[in-house]
Amino acid sequence: MNIKIIALGKIKEKFLKDGIDEFLKRLTPYASVEIIELSAIEIKDANLTERVLEQEGEKILSHIKPQSFVITMEIKGKMFSSEEFAQKIQELTNDGFGEIIFVIGSSCGISPKVSNRADLKMSMSKMTFLHQFARLILVEQIYRAFKIIKGETYHK
Repeated sequence: MNIKIIALGKIKEKFLKDGIDEFLKRLTPYASVEIIELSAIEIKDANLTERVLEQEGEKILSHIKPQSFVITMEIKGKMFSSEEFAQKIQELTNDGFGEIIFVIGSSCGISPKVSNRADLKMSMSKMTFLHQFARLILVEQIYRAFKIIKGETYHK
């Protein structure tokens, strides 16, 4: 299974980078996971938000193949338990999807074009997280999902 995480913005905090790197390393036996970090566009005028989202959306869409299964991280997306998330990844594997792409937008949200391209809109929580935390939580949950799928101890 190939998994890509397309995320806007750079991770600056060392502790977050270390956590993400640790889970990427742990995922190696289960899947090929790549993080594509795109530069977020700084918004200096709130009236330009829609235009910036459109530009960011074009950058994101340029990294998505037509046959990829796309999951966008959105506030109003579907929430999963860890077990349900693992089941979803297993279903996608069984259905023959070779690539799952997760998209984490910028602090302004996600472009309507990207949202419309999504095969699934997913929410991590009703709570709001920093986008950098969302990336760490996502890679940990992907790792947890594979441990659940394989019946290995990690998830309790």
